[in-house]
Amino acid sequence: MNGWTMDEKNKKRIIDGGREISDTGFEKDLRPEFLSDYIGQESVKEKLKILIDAAKLRGEAPEHILFCGPPGLGKTTLSHIIANEMGVNIRVTAGPVIERAGDLAAIITNLEENDILFIDEIHRLNRSVEEIMYPALEDGVLDIVLGKGPTAKTFRIDLPKFTLIGATTRAGLLTAPLRDRFGAVYRVDFYDADSLRVIIERSARILGIEADKEGVLEIARRSRGTPRVANRILKRVRDFAQVKADNRINAETAARALEMLEIDAMGLDNMDRKIITTIIENFGGGPVGIDTIAASVSEEPGTIEDVYEPFLIQIGFISRTPSGRKATEKAYRHFGFERDIPAQDGLF
Repeated sequence: MNGWTMDEKNKKRIIDGGREISDTGFEKDLRPEFLSDYIGQESVKEKLKILIDAAKLRGEAPEHILFCGPPGLGKTTLSHIIANEMGVNIRVTAGPVIERAGDLAAIITNLEENDILFIDEIHRLNRSVEEIMYPALEDGVLDIVLGKGPTAKTFRIDLPKFTLIGATTRAGLLTAPLRDRFGAVYRVDFYDADSLRVIIERSARILGIEADKEGVLEIARRSRGTPRVANRILKRVRDFAQVKADNRINAETAARALEMLEIDAMGLDNMDRKIITTIIENFGGGPVGIDTIAASVSEEPGTIEDVYEPFLIQIGFISRTPSGRKATEKAYRHFGFERDIPAQDGLF
């Protein structure tokens, strides 16, 4: 491996939709500010526009909103857009950061009327913090208990009207009481190649990168339907073009750069390919258990389930069955394997 695809020590992947520290300033520069600038997610945009316009007509804060979906698809960006459209401030934090009731109180009491509180990875909120949030969301009050035992005292703090926007990549881990407090729940989905092409063209213009339509489309096709991944790859291809291709990105330059990055035509990296080929070559295409796959590729089962498997399932390369994981006919064709076993269960 040449070092471009993954930091072996930290297990960071270019094609991982999760946010990295190096993405922070870069994403801020590229983030659209209003719904009219936001590309893709048309159904979500239409519903949000109605929600925002209605709230503005009434002169009040929108109801609490939950965004669900894989990382890198624009949940944080949409939250900032709502704040911009409403003309209010947004306070950004994350579930794991709010460890105690006092942390939540410090954040919420500093909000102004109709402000937005955005909590990323809200499913990771401490349960004790989550419970004191319920009256804050429903009744606009915060009950804080100081002390323990007979000397404990409860203080009730009246809060300004605000909108909580939660984002989660694991909607199934949200507790039912918290989920029920959100009046609007929106699912953000993977982008098609054409939408990603428009996003990359916009990013290239902002960054002053010269890229033709074919070069941009080559990047879009390998970006796993994820804008964050597309912009991250664009940065790496730009570096390659500056050193190897007279600072211009075309289809050939993009293909050469992506080959060096070890990202294939479907957006798969080395570990993706290793997982699929292991299922096919070592276990006859499956079914095989996740623990067995993990041991075979020297990776943690949880990492395979949370990081690698979702995209492989989404593109139809792996099928989950009660007896284990199976490689699909589409995976066989992509990797050039011939299947000797007759088709079963409608998968082949």
